[in-house]
Amino acid sequence: MEYKSIQVEVVFAYYDNCFLKKITINQPLNIEEVIKLSGVLERYPEIDLTKNKVGIYSRTVKLNDIPKDGDRIEIYRELLCDPKEIRRKKAQEQRENAKNKKGINQKEQL
Repeated sequence: MEYKSIQVEVVFAYYDNCFLKKITINQPLNIEEVIKLSGVLERYPEIDLTKNKVGIYSRTVKLNDIPKDGDRIEIYRELLCDPKEIRRKKAQEQRENAKNKKGINQKEQL
């Protein structure tokens, strides 16, 4: 059976830079094999495919899935901060600022 070669991209966004590599695959490979072939694991040894999730165009996929022509394989890193916690802290700061501002205005009226 003949395999039609396909092109995919492997992407990993790091804090201050980005890894992007286009790869032509001439045989059937799964996501994990393509990631290894890309060289991203050598460049960023902190990537652990047992922990880091991977996806194609923002949709999580399994390492044994087979990519299609034109797919962008994305390796996701852990977030530095929980977005919910950031919003919670920001809301608390806004409440405190509003309360302080209200207290200052009341003093000025006296």
